[in-house]
Amino acid sequence: MKFFLDTANLDAIRRAVELGMCDGVTTNPTLIAQEMKKHDHLISEIAKIVKGPISVEGDTDTCDGIVKEAKIFKTWAPNVVVKVPMTHEGLKAVRILEKEGIHTNVTLIFSPSQALLAAKAGASYVSPFVGRLDDVSEDGMQLVRDILQIYRNYGFKTQVIVASIRNPNHVVEAAKAGADIATVPADVFAKMWNHPLTDKGLDLFLEDWKKVPKPAPKGGKGKGK
Repeated sequence: MKFFLDTANLDAIRRAVELGMCDGVTTNPTLIAQEMKKHDHLISEIAKIVKGPISVEGDTDTCDGIVKEAKIFKTWAPNVVVKVPMTHEGLKAVRILEKEGIHTNVTLIFSPSQALLAAKAGASYVSPFVGRLDDVSEDGMQLVRDILQIYRNYGFKTQVIVASIRNPNHVVEAAKAGADIATVPADVFAKMWNHPLTDKGLDLFLEDWKKVPKPAPKGGKGKGK
């Protein structure tokens, strides 16, 4: 499974890339606004760090508007993927953009039927929002499993990006389901390698290490100096 980082923060992206744990990035207007930088400049800077797909989202809701924005976004970096809303107009734009070689990520997926339509339209990626479904007492991960089953049944090449991840368990469940990608917020990513028993074990080892007799340093007692 690939890891995308769901952030526009350059420092967080660099740290993940240094670990070899960042296969791509997803952004949205909220994440961009948090960085207080011009949209095009920020995406260009991200593209200097990340070689994988970078999802970029605009603010138009008509087919013509989405297509026009997408072509602008694509000039910012060659690895830009255009986020498209799961709407009638959005699906029309997906068909046009994919035929022109511009990859799309259909976002705000909340049902299997939406994911099926996006794949039929030719989307490169779909983003089911598991956390938001959990928030309203629905099973977000079941949506992921349903989408994967449908795609496997018919050989769709559309990749599933598990989005709206709230905790490390979401990432684990996405991996167990066989999702192609999990897009992980920086704070959740940082929690994935933490465990209180790991910390406790390390502290114990360090305390025991202090009790181990150490060899005398060279040039110290016993060396005739």
